[in-house]
Amino acid sequence: MSLALRLVLATAIVTTSCVPGTAEEVAMGNDYAQQIERQLPIVRDPEIVRYINVLGDSIARVVDNRELSWRFNVVDEAEINAFAVPGGHIYVNRGLIERTTNMSELAGVLGHEIAHVTQRHSMKQMAAAQRANIGLSLGCILAPSACQGLAGTGVSAVAQLGFAKFSRDDETEADRYGVKFVTRSGIDPRGMPSMFRILLRERDRNPGSVEGWFASHPVEESRVRTTEEEIAKLDPVVLSSLTRDTPAFQAFKRRLAGLPRTVRPR
Repeated sequence: MSLALRLVLATAIVTTSCVPGTAEEVAMGNDYAQQIERQLPIVRDPEIVRYINVLGDSIARVVDNRELSWRFNVVDEAEINAFAVPGGHIYVNRGLIERTTNMSELAGVLGHEIAHVTQRHSMKQMAAAQRANIGLSLGCILAPSACQGLAGTGVSAVAQLGFAKFSRDDETEADRYGVKFVTRSGIDPRGMPSMFRILLRERDRNPGSVEGWFASHPVEESRVRTTEEEIAKLDPVVLSSLTRDTPAFQAFKRRLAGLPRTVRPR
């Protein structure tokens, strides 16, 4: 293959590596959500579904400038975890909700996951991973002999190593935006560092229960400091006016505690 043709192919590859637009993100997220909800036990109790969506919407609607169709779900798993899917799908495990003591702690978790979506972290990660593979492909196009003997899985593993720091950076950004988001929605952001402390205590007492959370959400004392530093920027008068807990949240927790376990889909 001539060098000129190789350069044409390389250019064609690079131009396809941009971050997908909102329409593509929503379609991808909806597809992921369907797969997730076929595999995980989702709590379908109408009151539980209503409450988690009202709370989530109260945060998402004041920060979402793309008018996504947000959906919030409770996963009937005892393990502590929460995660976001592109396009506005948020999942919180029953085990996490059971560890909360007030509404602001759950709101902090939702604010953090909402921030992952609004800041398009998953989309950017996908584009970055694609660019890494493109970089390797570009090298192979321009110098084919350099790629001889490299297994595809080995190449992919090497490419992934370059993005380990993105996860930590994204978590920090989601923490900072999460504080802003819950504050903007009228909720006390001090629930975020409070929830982190609960998770850290749980890790010391029962590591297995938070294994999933810590695998995808590196929680360290530094994240407590990050959120507290962000909160310290707020006007104390404003902070004192924000909602920490409500009777509706405590009723939500009691109802969830009284529900039988959801059968996992087959």
